[in-house]
Amino acid sequence: MTPRAEAEMRERAQRLGLWGLLANWEQMSKESWVQDYLGVEEEERARRSLERRIRAARLGAFKSIADFDWQWPKVIDRDQIEDLLQLAFLDEHANVVLFGPTGIGKTMIAQNLGHQALQHGHTALLTSASAMLNDLAAQDSPATLARRLRRYCRPRVLILDEIGYFVHGGRAADLFFEVISQRYGVKSTVMTSNKPFSEWPAVFGGAGCVSAIVDRVVHKVEIVKIDGESYRQKEAMERAEQKAKERTQRKKPRRGA
Repeated sequence: MTPRAEAEMRERAQRLGLWGLLANWEQMSKESWVQDYLGVEEEERARRSLERRIRAARLGAFKSIADFDWQWPKVIDRDQIEDLLQLAFLDEHANVVLFGPTGIGKTMIAQNLGHQALQHGHTALLTSASAMLNDLAAQDSPATLARRLRRYCRPRVLILDEIGYFVHGGRAADLFFEVISQRYGVKSTVMTSNKPFSEWPAVFGGAGCVSAIVDRVVHKVEIVKIDGESYRQKEAMERAEQKAKERTQRKKPRRGA
């Protein structure tokens, strides 16, 4: 083994915290099994780390982007979305905002972005905007609020779903601003909304800080616009048609009856 290869192997053992092995390095590093052991340990820790991050992300059940029906929306930029899945926006600490009506696939795309980030070793968290704001508003002291804010400011990717589905008061706008401000230029936030930025002041009750929120969001942002009919309604109609067909088949008289 070359000195460089041994140094790299020792660094791997240090990253893994294998202090017993390191304490006896001169003797044990010559053993043929050490290289395999390091590889097994790295794979197992990576697997457990991914499992922990997936649980913490709370992405919920979702379809893979491979199953997305690109032909259904009337307006969608497939190249843009596939480019976002390469995660370059994370290196730029940029945001992603998906605009479109209900049921068009915004959340599914956001979930796939979060899952892709997890697969590449990052942390992520998905929450609806209303759930986050209600959670923060429920904190009864500055200390507990500060701790709770860390929950939403810590992940590399924060996915805020359904901005605009509920109208919030001024206190919610202040809390939303705090989250966006702390993440600004440091972490990436993925947002889905059925309202354009021009309607966000109404979403937050006309609060004065909304312009500051939007200003920070759009400084570095990828805006994804999707339009069309609800895919959920399409699936519901297809299911209803299938059920009706099955009932018709069951009612057909059998031969010889």
